[in-house]
Amino acid sequence: MDKTKRGMQVHIIKSQTNRIEKADTCTQLSEQETYNAGDWMMPPTDLHGLSVLVKHSTILPQCIRAYKNNIAGFGIGVRYVEDVEETQEMKQEFTKAQEIIELLNIEQDTKEVFEDIIEARETYGISYLEVIRNMAGEVVQLEFIKDTPSVRKTKPLDPYIPTIYYHHGQQTERKKRYCKYKQEIGGKTVYFREFGDPRIMDSRDGNYLAEGETLDLEYQANEIMEFAIGTKPYGEVRWIGQTLGVDGSRRAEKLNNNYFVNGRHTPLMIIVKGGTLTDDSFVKLQHYMNDIKGESGQHAFIVLETENTEGRTDMEQSEKPEIEIKDLANILQKDELFQDYLDNNRRKVQSSFQLPDLYVGYTTDFNRATAQTAREVTEEQVFQPERKSLAWAINNRLLNGYQFKYVEAYFLEPDITNPDDLYKLLAVANSAGGITPNMAHELAISALGKDKVSENYPDEWGDIPLAYQKTQTIGTGFDIGSLSMSLQKQIEKAAGNHDDAVVAVMKEVKHMLTKIDKEENQ
Repeated sequence: MDKTKRGMQVHIIKSQTNRIEKADTCTQLSEQETYNAGDWMMPPTDLHGLSVLVKHSTILPQCIRAYKNNIAGFGIGVRYVEDVEETQEMKQEFTKAQEIIELLNIEQDTKEVFEDIIEARETYGISYLEVIRNMAGEVVQLEFIKDTPSVRKTKPLDPYIPTIYYHHGQQTERKKRYCKYKQEIGGKTVYFREFGDPRIMDSRDGNYLAEGETLDLEYQANEIMEFAIGTKPYGEVRWIGQTLGVDGSRRAEKLNNNYFVNGRHTPLMIIVKGGTLTDDSFVKLQHYMNDIKGESGQHAFIVLETENTEGRTDMEQSEKPEIEIKDLANILQKDELFQDYLDNNRRKVQSSFQLPDLYVGYTTDFNRATAQTAREVTEEQVFQPERKSLAWAINNRLLNGYQFKYVEAYFLEPDITNPDDLYKLLAVANSAGGITPNMAHELAISALGKDKVSENYPDEWGDIPLAYQKTQTIGTGFDIGSLSMSLQKQIEKAAGNHDDAVVAVMKEVKHMLTKIDKEENQ
């Protein structure tokens, strides 16, 4: 046994004077940080090339137009965030929000500005909006930047800038690094700030003003708000995986079109045998191959003349030349080439947009049931998420400085209610006693697509479920409410015929029924 005494050491850890705090800025690395050839980044693809592909495609314009029309095409509305009783303050805020949205652009409807944003974003993968503020720092004007490829941006630049954000009426501060933007057209350059950057920038050189410096308002840079698809610095078109197919379809269409210009249409050839081709015939054949094409060669034929190859000197020939007619119709192009290839490429492009044939003009395989299902699925999976994303950008970015508490902007959407489903729902609800005459009246007006032209039934029975009214009968089993309504119609009819005696009797009967009904309900 080792009897050596082992010593014990004690370490005293003192608290540090400086408290460790969590970082209040984003510390992750992004793809934009890899650009080390300078602050200004170049798009990884030629944006002009993407525009050319869209221009010459037979399906991309339809897909982009479907997005444009169905996401923002129904308009922008204002609604209350919560369904509560309206107060004067809420009403004023509602009116103010409506006016602001309507005046964001006076050259066109505000919803058309966002239609242009969607069209450019689906074409280039990114689109830009120039934002103009008033002296109070509130957003008052939006201008769509039409020439998207002319805009360049930097990577996020140091330092982190404190930014004020309003959430449910509460002021919150966040730190963020901002980008710079510039637009170059015709040798002229103008600089922009990123949306939300509180600093003042000179639009002529892109430099921020130092503390204490001043700058005329006309030279202060406006802000740019970008709308990109995906997380790439310049976004990425959702049909990026179909670029080869799109270009291939363009080439296939060009090949088919070229047939009408350069295609051979000669249906037959006349061949003369038993001799050699004369020089004149050879020249004609060569001219035919070089010059006769397209429409000018339709229904043409070739005559080849020959001369005897035998070296005879007599004037008579024992053999006559042989003439043969050669059918060339079997080598003509019967119909457009690559039909399956073109159709497959079309379906692939539609798949990248998640659009059924109904939205791009191909409706041959649809009936009422499949069309309704296609609309419902596309609304839920494609258009509604896009509308919510744009509406969030409007409420939480563009209009954040207004600090709206009760209202929000939203994109209107089509009514895709299935009448058959609605009928089944109403039948079940009515059998359970859940439908009142006023509810049926409102649903009928809405289903007919008309504005509400009459008020609800003013009497109490208008808000009593129909199934319950049927149970409120007198001993004979008659429905007093229905009988009273029937009598009222008869009274009006008799009054129109000036049958005063009949009117008097019916009114008395109705009075008695009303009296009995009141006694039964007491």
